[in-house]
Amino acid sequence: MAKGRKRKTTQKGEPIEKAAEESNSEVQNHVAEPEPSKKAAEKVRQKKPKVAKPETEPEYFPEKRNLEDLWQQVFPVGTEWDQLDMVYQYKWSFTNLEDAFEEGGELHDKKVYLFGCTEPQLVFFQGQAKVTMIPVVVAVVSPFPPSDKIGIKSVQRETEEIVPMKQMKMDWVPYIPLDSRESQVERLKNSQIFILSCTQRRAGLRHLKIERVKKFEYCLPYFYDPLQEDELEQSTIVQFLYPIDPKPVFGEFDWEFDELKEFTDKLIKEEELPADQKEPFQDYLKEKIREAKKANREAKEARKKAREELNDGAKTAFKNMKFYKFYPVSTPDSPDVSDVKSPFINRYYGKAHKVI
Repeated sequence: MAKGRKRKTTQKGEPIEKAAEESNSEVQNHVAEPEPSKKAAEKVRQKKPKVAKPETEPEYFPEKRNLEDLWQQVFPVGTEWDQLDMVYQYKWSFTNLEDAFEEGGELHDKKVYLFGCTEPQLVFFQGQAKVTMIPVVVAVVSPFPPSDKIGIKSVQRETEEIVPMKQMKMDWVPYIPLDSRESQVERLKNSQIFILSCTQRRAGLRHLKIERVKKFEYCLPYFYDPLQEDELEQSTIVQFLYPIDPKPVFGEFDWEFDELKEFTDKLIKEEELPADQKEPFQDYLKEKIREAKKANREAKEARKKAREELNDGAKTAFKNMKFYKFYPVSTPDSPDVSDVKSPFINRYYGKAHKVI
């Protein structure tokens, strides 16, 4: 009996041909799946997981106070234009003025007219003494504007002028608190705070004559109270500016206490006045005295007439009118002005009823 050919088998007992076929199939399947390219592999390696950004805390700004810029909106009358920057070089604070309008304050629920001025004083700041232009705000409690005029006077000017505010581009305007800046104009009719404002801009000064520019620097808020005539003594002092070359002679003469001849001789002795100008100067001074006495008489008559024409409501208003003078409060960002406060406002208003 012929022996058949014996087929080779795998260790599992499967025919070798079948195992080979399966092996070849696995190889083909392996080749069918291409390996990722080198660039793709590098891209995978370079791609980093996203790192969550740390949450930043929101930045908070202090909320502005409703009347925070009130003192800055008030025009500093009589301040030289080139010194305005000195006024605002410090972070002055007038929280005392703001508080005065709160319930229980001096100005709460009252009609108030505010004007500003500056006072040059030697004060200390950060260990150094320095002449500083201190801003001051004067508040006038009144049912009507205290005046619609401005006084123009200085030592250099011989005469005093009283002119309408509008001639110097000044006027009383309503102050708009910060929370009402977007309000309609109609809402301002009930405003209780009025400020003295000036529409003259520094940029426009170069188009003005020097004399006109200087007038702004000699301005003083004017006030006229017809009820005070009996309480105030009429001035007996005349200011003079005697025009001679090479240098004019200026000063003050009190006709009640000064004797003209002695006064003139003293000027000659001090070489302020040439000896040959003695008689012309005396004639000039006599004329100034006559003009001053005439002005006093006319002012007295005008005051008397104004007093007679006042109605009872106006008389009551003048009697109840109050002046408050506000200085900046002490802060780390500005000089302490506590030691230089003064009740004097100006030659027209006299002294404040209260300094704050």
